[in-house]
Amino acid sequence: MISNIYSASFCGIDAMPILVEVNMNKNGLPSWNMVGLLETAVKEAKDRVAAAISNSGLKLPSRKTIINFAPAHIKKSGTQFDLAIAIGLLEASEQIHLPPTKKIMIVGELSLSGRIQPINGVFLMALAAKKIHASGMVVPMENAWEAKLAGIKTVFPAASLGEAIGLIQNCHRSPTIKIELPSPEKEESRMDLSDVKGQPLAKRGLEIAAAGGHNIALKGPPGTGKTMLAKRMPSILPYLTELEQIDVLKIQSIHGALAKLACMPRERPFRAPHHSASYAGLIGGGNQLCPRIGELSLAHHGILFLDEFPEFRRDVIEVLREPMESGIVRVVRANLSIAYPANFILICAFNPCKCGYLTHPSRMCTCSLQDIRRYQSKLSGPLMDRIDIHIEVGPPSHSAIMNEHPEQSESSIVVRKRVNAAHSRQRNRNSNHKLNAQLSAKELMQHCQLSIKDRQLFSKISQKYHLSARSMHRVLKLARTIADLDIQEKITFSHINEAIGYRPSIDDII
Repeated sequence: MISNIYSASFCGIDAMPILVEVNMNKNGLPSWNMVGLLETAVKEAKDRVAAAISNSGLKLPSRKTIINFAPAHIKKSGTQFDLAIAIGLLEASEQIHLPPTKKIMIVGELSLSGRIQPINGVFLMALAAKKIHASGMVVPMENAWEAKLAGIKTVFPAASLGEAIGLIQNCHRSPTIKIELPSPEKEESRMDLSDVKGQPLAKRGLEIAAAGGHNIALKGPPGTGKTMLAKRMPSILPYLTELEQIDVLKIQSIHGALAKLACMPRERPFRAPHHSASYAGLIGGGNQLCPRIGELSLAHHGILFLDEFPEFRRDVIEVLREPMESGIVRVVRANLSIAYPANFILICAFNPCKCGYLTHPSRMCTCSLQDIRRYQSKLSGPLMDRIDIHIEVGPPSHSAIMNEHPEQSESSIVVRKRVNAAHSRQRNRNSNHKLNAQLSAKELMQHCQLSIKDRQLFSKISQKYHLSARSMHRVLKLARTIADLDIQEKITFSHINEAIGYRPSIDDII
């Protein structure tokens, strides 16, 4: 008898339905053979499933068995096939009978005792189940809310193999799974931009970066508030849209971090990897058949904060170049090529020198000229040229820090309203709802037109400061964002002038 059970496998940040076909022959010696381009974890399912069936009080089939994972040309990885294999074996050996008219997707890892263990990526698998119009989905008890979150109407949360069989055979109704959305009060009680004393230039830079999706670099002595500013960036960014929420949920689900959320995410991701992060940890990789997602993709639709930027390995930070331009990370192996999304705002913070006090107004720098050049040379010119906003962060005055009743400082809610308004103008004006930082050269010429006088002045300034073609484009994009914040349809020279002020100096990019 042949049994057909639907399960799912990963392909990038998507899942595709996999048909697990189990065929048993009365003739031939008892054996198992699993085919379909399988990873080691899938091949090892044979021992887990055999022990789980025996320890669940069921009979392990003793026949010549072939298990095919279709389509056979796609690589299969993960432990989510265990439960589907077990159900298929029991149905093929006529120990259980499944409803013939029901198309049910089954996912879950089995322990040797028959318990069903939680797995990663159930949200993605549930989306794949919707594509094949599955009437229901069997999932581990701990992952049931993920399937419900994806819109599966009938979810069968099971804690053991025996319970899963009972749910499928009796077609029990799925229990009500409550999904709690985060309340605005909880989000507003987090870090606020008004917590930062002083630093008006840095706050202005953060607002512009948030309004147009621009990358920003914060440079200054230690203890001036660079990290404090960066951590408050999510509080001024607009909430995730519905489509962006789906993308974030996919990435969190496959990474195994979705269970920590336990709710629909509204605030944008904020990733801050340590400077000892490896190349694979930042861009992804590490597995031939199923490379893991890296920090760049985990920051998709959010912020990637790299503190102590020069302390990262040179080959690690240089890999940022292409994703900063394309918004995509491509992991290429001998027989595999996967594209992960990586559309993020980069915030990098670093000291001006090794001791950190080169630009401090009162403390003396102890570095030699050679030490300063060696430290600054860790950041290449092409990489720094891709960062639109460069801010020199100086130490705030002691009176501003100690004053218990400072002058009225804008809260994140006020700044977020201006950023939201700027986003709305950009999405209505630009094709595909792009932000200004994502504009192509053709779109740039269409939406960033200058008057003849302003164009001549911009040309002279570009020649004076030796701006490259890419730098000129980035200045125009930045000026377009500043004009949007000022609620102006046309870019003026004042916008151009402010945008050029945020560019790095010649010494910083050579």
